[in-house]
Amino acid sequence: MDAAFSFTVTQQQHQLSLLDCLAPCIPYLTAMQWQGLLEDGNIFLDGQVCLENCVLIQGQQVRYTIADYEEAPVDTHWQLLWHNHDIAAIHKPANLPVSRTTRNVYNTLIQLLRRESPWPDAHLLHRLDLETSGIILIGQNNAAASRHQPALGALLKRKIYHAVVHGEPTWQTLEYQCDLNTLKDSAIRCKMHVVSDGLGKTSTTEFTVLKRFNGFTLVQCELFSGRKHQIRAHLSAMGHPIVGDKIYANDGEYYLKRLEDRVTQADTDKLLTPHHLLHAFEVHIQTQATEPVQAIKDEYYSAAWQDFIKVLETKL
Repeated sequence: MDAAFSFTVTQQQHQLSLLDCLAPCIPYLTAMQWQGLLEDGNIFLDGQVCLENCVLIQGQQVRYTIADYEEAPVDTHWQLLWHNHDIAAIHKPANLPVSRTTRNVYNTLIQLLRRESPWPDAHLLHRLDLETSGIILIGQNNAAASRHQPALGALLKRKIYHAVVHGEPTWQTLEYQCDLNTLKDSAIRCKMHVVSDGLGKTSTTEFTVLKRFNGFTLVQCELFSGRKHQIRAHLSAMGHPIVGDKIYANDGEYYLKRLEDRVTQADTDKLLTPHHLLHAFEVHIQTQATEPVQAIKDEYYSAAWQDFIKVLETKL
């Protein structure tokens, strides 16, 4: 397929050359290939064909097309949940990257929104892990993102997730607080670990049991801080890792085997689901101090979620 991409020149890209700004967009393309796209008239600046490696100005629109483009398939069925005049709440499916990865550039949430939504200059206000589904907030344009990103804490009043975990907690409600950090000697470098006070960043989550399923539990998780992998790390440290979590369940065995290309069908079966069962279910936002708080829920659980819960409920 021919894949069309676009972006708005940011303040950081202001006064950089066109090719210097394009180079990171698709890392596997060489400088010669970008030059070829330019010379062949496949790059547009503010709607006009651009044939020279000009210096860019903040706010300009760059669009380009890559012929015969291929990448790994993902779930592209995003949904609009809510919007006002400058921000929007979007449902992100599980296994859809929010932005460019080494494997996906065209079908990412932000590129899909720029192509399919009314906001061709959409910008992410925050992120979700690849396998986490649920609510993500966007600025409808660069100006909105620049206004809300620095004040995200004031905008996001509450962040509530749902997770299905292994085991049945002895508690009904629990506030868990600890310092989180990576460890130099960890076999999984991106994994977050509970560390002694002062050796990491303080993190707090409140957990509430919603339903028990004879060996599994549906848990509500409310974030009071926003650390990397916070919910996943907390639940794992408490002995209740999220079902399907490749890093924090089963001692990260699946993740380590995947790095070495040694994953078997038995390893995949052990995960129980194709992605971890963590869903950004509800946010409470306040766009201005004079406005009421807006509660937004996302009930678009993935098929994997629905199928797994259905099986659990038949065993009750």
